[in-house]
Amino acid sequence: MTKPKQMLNKCKYFGNYFGVKSFRYTFARNLVVKIYCNYKSMQEQIIEKATEMYLTLGFKSVTMDDIANEMGISKKTIYQHFTNKNDLVEAVTLNMFETISCGIDQICQPEKNAIEELFEIKDFVLHKLKDEKASPIFQLQKYFPKIYKTLHGKEYCKMKECVVTNLKKGVASGLYRPEIDIEFISLIYYSCVHALKDKTVFSSENYNFRMLEELYLDYHLRAIVTEKGLHILEKLTRNQINHQS
Repeated sequence: MTKPKQMLNKCKYFGNYFGVKSFRYTFARNLVVKIYCNYKSMQEQIIEKATEMYLTLGFKSVTMDDIANEMGISKKTIYQHFTNKNDLVEAVTLNMFETISCGIDQICQPEKNAIEELFEIKDFVLHKLKDEKASPIFQLQKYFPKIYKTLHGKEYCKMKECVVTNLKKGVASGLYRPEIDIEFISLIYYSCVHALKDKTVFSSENYNFRMLEELYLDYHLRAIVTEKGLHILEKLTRNQINHQS
């Protein structure tokens, strides 16, 4: 089957050929939307819907029946692809990890400075995790500890690599202080980001996850930036406040 992107390009070609703008944009877009679900395998569709529901309602709350009803398929269809809920949760978490990892890799480009990079990564991850409104990672740790342990290990390697690279980039560009201990700070950063998810310390009544992430990023950067870096940090912070208000 022709991939959606290839189909879109073909539609644009015919639109240009006939010189009809509405054909080029409207028809192409609608056609791609119609073939999208057919293009994706049923397994991919189940993972996508389950991810959406788990992040919105929580891993514990959503049942296989809920997912089947939401998709308009039988529960038997889900079990043809996933042995049980544990199997589906594992597939969802690994898919989430790969999606977020790829997104972070795309953000980390040479033309971006180290501080902008961290701001973009923060916003990207919060968007993908829906600001953790349903506390998915907390629920994963509590109800699916083996899956959480696997994810935790993958997250550690990815985050440590990302933070070390960012710190080196910041030092090289004069945005971070040259004397910082990169290994130590990368470990502290990882530990603190996970500590923010501890509801016994940071209760939902006092903090939402976005607020915690933004407060910690500001705390982290102010501890390591140079005067040049501080100027960029304060500019980005002002832009963020203006955007949210």
